[in-house]
Amino acid sequence: MRLLVHMRLESDGIFGNGMSMPGGEDICVQTDLQGFPFLKGSTIKGIFREELINYLAWEKKSDQEAAETVGRLMGEGGSHDLEASGKLIFSNVSLHPDVRKAVQEEEGLTPREVTEMFTYLRTFTSLEGGVARKGSLRTAMCIKKGLNFYGTCVCREEDVPLVKEVLELIKWVGTMRSRGFGKVRVRGEEISS
Repeated sequence: MRLLVHMRLESDGIFGNGMSMPGGEDICVQTDLQGFPFLKGSTIKGIFREELINYLAWEKKSDQEAAETVGRLMGEGGSHDLEASGKLIFSNVSLHPDVRKAVQEEEGLTPREVTEMFTYLRTFTSLEGGVARKGSLRTAMCIKKGLNFYGTCVCREEDVPLVKEVLELIKWVGTMRSRGFGKVRVRGEEISS
């Protein structure tokens, strides 16, 4: 069964790629080759795993039952035939294909210009005694709030209700969540064949 994963950014977000740009931002955003920001499926799966564990604890499932459910849905390290085994498979979440198409129809845009359509630079500093600490200025590329991202999740039909419920529990994604970045609303919808 395929679910459409719809994620709306409720605050600015930082889907960091682990890189910095010399002379530019200290925290860069993950983009594809055309410059569109996206969040990796493996990242979504990791966040889903955290929320699944929390959900099972809130439901007061035994340690054994929780471990079995997590193992069944998330798999163990080194699993290869995920689809056949019933493990969840998440795609990357990216902007809607219609948005991508409209941007790509604009002639002559570089990947950097495409990225700049959906992001802005923000600076931060650390304070000591109410004064900026020397050498603490950092610049991050932030994805603008209000954008919608879409992906898919493949799961067994009997797991759909649980997967949809856990997806709705995801509230924060990306880097600098403790500073209010990456607040999201996520939902899963069944894709009709």
